Amino acid sequence: MKKEVSIKKIRRDAEEAFRRGDFYCSEAIVSSIKNNFELDMPDEMIAMASGFPVGIGKSKCVCGAVSGGIISIGYFFGRTKGGDPKVQKTLELANELQQSFKDNHNGVLCCKIHTKGMDMGSGEHKSQCISFTGEIAQKAAEIIVRELDLVNTDE
Repeated sequence: MKKEVSIKKIRRDAEEAFRRGDFYCSEAIVSSIKNNFELDMPDEMIAMASGFPVGIGKSKCVCGAVSGGIISIGYFFGRTKGGDPKVQKTLELANELQQSFKDNHNGVLCCKIHTKGMDMGSGEHKSQCISFTGEIAQKAAEIIVRELDLVNTDE
């Protein structure tokens, strides 16, 4: 794993993966984190994020970008054995991520509210989701860099 990353590049890469149509929001975030941190993470981790776009399986519930960011945080800080108390720290970090999104978007995590009145195939909808993808990729990377005491090369 790299000890120095560009948080701006993580954001750009996630946005571009969505813009090009390579991935949806949650997948683009996991892919960007994986590639920029040069993680020895199986591609199946990206696949695990495939059910979250459009608010979890097109239900328009929790924003898929937020879900992708939380998956990424879980990779670094989550537990793999029952009873491991580090889950408490992971929950705190996940809460920080979702709260930052809510703080920036009128207290709302729900895709249905953010896309109300939009044609799901429209440029307006895609632009908004690209923006949310970049925002969450950036915030997740900031949390990871801070918690692991890594270097953000943008500073």
